[in-house]
Amino acid sequence: MMGKNIAVVLTDYFEDSEYTEPAKAFKEAGHELTVIENEKGKTVKGKQGNAEVTVDASIDDVNPSDFDALLIPGGFSPDQLRADDRFVQFTKAFMTDKKPVFAICHGPQLLINAKALDGRKATGYTSIRVDMENAGADVVDQEVVVCQHQLVTSRTPDDIPAFNRESLALLEK
Repeated sequence: MMGKNIAVVLTDYFEDSEYTEPAKAFKEAGHELTVIENEKGKTVKGKQGNAEVTVDASIDDVNPSDFDALLIPGGFSPDQLRADDRFVQFTKAFMTDKKPVFAICHGPQLLINAKALDGRKATGYTSIRVDMENAGADVVDQEVVVCQHQLVTSRTPDDIPAFNRESLALLEK
């Protein structure tokens, strides 16, 4: 199988392990990751202080059509990114085009703003579940939810093994 190109939307105060562990699993499986933020070359830092990631591309220079899938790590990153319509539209394009989207913990906040959760089964961090329901999602409390062979969501860093397993399975298709 050919490796897939995975876009990662990330900014400061992301949840460290929710980037580092999926990134490691995807790379080991032969996939390529492109970290996207406002500023190419910038270093973004995780909120636990364990992870530092160099931004590969500016949101202004990327097109969703160049990627096969999207990873949205949690922490405070998705809440900051959803205030920027460029990231909201980028996220929405993956959902509209039925490409795999992997969102963990607070990651679904971007999907809420993209109005992409209506009628979808999903999960997320405890504090955002009502927001997800208000956005039309059928929210369940499970370690991982796969909806319509496209959207993979999980709740917390404890769910990462299940999140990675289901995300990788979807990339095999």
